[in-house]
Amino acid sequence: MTLIRNGTVVDGTGGPARRADVLVSEGRIAAVGAIPRAPDGATAYDASGAIVAPGFIDAHTHDDVAVLEGSAGDSGSNAAKLSQGATTVVVGNCGFSLAPWTPRPGRLEPPPPLGILGGAERFVFPGFPAYFEALARADALADGRASGHTVVLCGHSSLRAARVADLGAPARPGELAAMERDLEEALDAGCAGLSAGLAYPAALASSAAEVTALARIAFRRGKVFAIHLRNEYDGVWAALDEAFAIAREAIGASAEPGARLVLSHQKCAGPGNRGRADELLSRIDRAARDIPLAFDAYPYDAGSTMLEAESARASRRVIVTWSRPHPELAGLDLREAADRLGLDPDDALEALKPGGGAYFHMDEADVDAILSHPLCMVGSDGLPADASPHPRLYGTFPRYLSRMVRDRRLLSLEEAVRKATSLPASVFSLPGKGVIREGADADIVVFRPDALADLATWQEPLRYSVGVDLALRGGVVAWGASGVSPLR
Repeated sequence: MTLIRNGTVVDGTGGPARRADVLVSEGRIAAVGAIPRAPDGATAYDASGAIVAPGFIDAHTHDDVAVLEGSAGDSGSNAAKLSQGATTVVVGNCGFSLAPWTPRPGRLEPPPPLGILGGAERFVFPGFPAYFEALARADALADGRASGHTVVLCGHSSLRAARVADLGAPARPGELAAMERDLEEALDAGCAGLSAGLAYPAALASSAAEVTALARIAFRRGKVFAIHLRNEYDGVWAALDEAFAIAREAIGASAEPGARLVLSHQKCAGPGNRGRADELLSRIDRAARDIPLAFDAYPYDAGSTMLEAESARASRRVIVTWSRPHPELAGLDLREAADRLGLDPDDALEALKPGGGAYFHMDEADVDAILSHPLCMVGSDGLPADASPHPRLYGTFPRYLSRMVRDRRLLSLEEAVRKATSLPASVFSLPGKGVIREGADADIVVFRPDALADLATWQEPLRYSVGVDLALRGGVVAWGASGVSPLR
């Protein structure tokens, strides 16, 4: 039993903050209000001067391996996220998940982009039941600490890798039927929906009809369909229209409550799209009139993915985040890496593959406008396996709150917390999460707004943020810093 006393509760609903104590018992919130005396045997924490909020839900991650292995050496703890107050992560995004995956002759390693999950070739999960069993084992072995709740999506590219002989072509009827069966099994096992990454090599050739058939299965079960658009640069407008058309046809008349389209990491990327956030958001608002939808974004003007020429051409700066043939060049600007290789940047990019890059291709004003939208969730989109990862892996939530609330005053604290808690809990159908109220899951973060700061940088991307003093997951202390001390 745990009592968090003297804090200011921001309950996740968007309602006004209030002073209250929060009592936790057996993994749930037992009481919220004035609790003058701690029950016998309870541990009491003094949260004076701090905010008590629901644990944040990271709506877009690639922590598929991290939740099995932990991060930064903390086995099973996924400390990169818990240190930010994120007690729940959504994995399996952008069309790639660790299941279903089985190596076969001619395809011994997962095809791009599955490799950016890191170590995917070491995890053989022919189906999602095995992946969920591995998650349960990792949680049980978390060195006596709770790890984090994991929401799992089934990746379209992973389905294709398991069933489609020629990834450069649309699925044939028999292959699509096998993918549909695999998706049904994934949803039966506990997946929260389907994800697709139509810009990536394993899915680029897939037809809209193929994706619609799979999305229809997810919607019929009241699950989400999350999509990384087929193009995020000059072709983004047509790609948005494609996503909306797929969702409209897939929803039809058979969707169950909970069915929802999720647009992944929305942005205005590339020189031709900068300054067009209002247009992007207007299109989304129009679609939302007849499609249940939400989207996610991160508070940075740089994205990160595999090394690719289109992203490099659209960016004012590129940083190498990993390279298999030249691991010593991770963390360098592409131009500096090219100089060391004695190549021009275009040839250097090819020589560094397979690898990853961070691309500075957005404007700050667009980022702010997108993050401010009421339908926008917060998703870090970090890549834990990168040798020199994007700082968003360790800094997203403190950066989001300090940037949008304290520094730029674009959101109230109550609204900013809602977009990181109850909004994603609703989108991913997570009852009991995302709110501070009696009977809710005891996923709680205690943080000090004035002290919040993301310390991860491009030079030191693995630095923990500061300002998050306590994170409880299911009532168990999963992250604890010095700012919130037990009452004596």
